Parts: sequence; C-alpha cells; structure tokens
Amino acid sequence: MSIYDINVTLEDGTVYSLERYKGKPMLIVNTASKCGFTPQFEELEGLYEKYQEEGLVVLGFPSNQFKQELATAEEAASQCRLTYGVTFPMHDIVDVNGKKAHPIFDYLTSHSKGFLGNSVKWNFTKFLVNRNGEVIGRYAPADKPSSIEEDIKQVLES
Repeated sequence: MSIYDINVTLEDGTVYSLERYKGKPMLIVNTASKCGFTPQFEELEGLYEKYQEEGLVVLGFPSNQFKQELATAEEAASQCRLTYGVTFPMHDIVDVNGKKAHPIFDYLTSHSKGFLGNSVKWNFTKFLVNRNGEVIGRYAPADKPSSIEEDIKQVLES
C-alpha cells in the first residue's frame, strides 16, 4: 500500500484520494484550533504560499484526541481561515492514534518513528512526504514550520 491509496475527507465532506497529489511533496499536519501551537498555522500558510507553485501541498487534519479542537471540522477550518488566513486544504476531524486512527496517520506513523515511539504525542506533529510518496521527515509539535524550510527546499529540488 502507498500513501496514494488513502482516501481523505475535506472539511465539507468531500472524499478524495491522496493520489491527487502524486508527484507533489506534502507537509501533513495534525492540527487543533485551541492548542498552544495553533499560531503555527501562520507559518504553515506562509510555507504553502511560498512553495505551492513549486508543488508543495500542506494538508491540515484536525484532531480532538488531545481535547483541543472545536465541535466540527467546518468550525475548526473556519477559525483557521479567519484567524490565520489559512488557504491550504483542511480536512475532517480524525483520530491520530489508536484503533480508530485514520489510515493516513497509521501510514505516517508506521513509516516514521517519533522520539518516544510511533504514536503522535501531541497536536502539530508534522510529516514531510517527498514526490515519491515516501515519508522523509517527522517533526515534533514544538518544531516551528519555519525550522523545516530547508528540508522542504531539498524535497522540492529532488
């Protein structure tokens, strides 16, 4: 199975396959609108605006597993768009760990080890996927998006 075999759901309920992004680098982030790291949306949007013409896609996946998300995906996405100007795709609220974890996070965590194991430890864990669909980087919630810009540039150049 590849990452491109996984279906995801946008905030408005539209289901699509990640094959849509085949050949494009992806920065996939589990998000939350009431988290101390929520201001990272501003840097994530900045990276998206700066590199989207070179193919970078930023994908936000709200999760309430850490009890820091609003009631619905549409409310979460609306807050991100109004407060931080987010224009990158935001998705339905998903679980990132456990038996009900969304397949995208099962895939990402099984293909990249975290500091203390495979599970996602907190909101704003970031995964960088190259043009071939390989997870090449996993970044902690405290890692600011701007701190991974050099890795993004390398992926864009390859």
